[in-house]
Amino acid sequence: MKKVSYNKKEEGAGNLGENLKKLAVIAEWLESQERSEEPDFDAGIEKVREAAVLIKASRSRLRAVENEFREIAKEIEPKDDENESDQRS
Repeated sequence: MKKVSYNKKEEGAGNLGENLKKLAVIAEWLESQERSEEPDFDAGIEKVREAAVLIKASRSRLRAVENEFREIAKEIEPKDDENESDQRS
């Protein structure tokens, strides 16, 4: 059976918790600009670009986590031949 490495994060995928915090800060900034009499559109575009990068990284990390869970589940599932020998006993 293939050994699975359980790295905390894939390269470039980022930490989900950190990404969510950064996205919350960006959302707050965008909301503050919405209420502003003179919104900073140039900075807003940069914030949206930053958010897009964070979202993409988070999606990638979530896919990696899902794959890790599947691999762990495969490792702990009994094999068919083990089930048959257990049932015969």
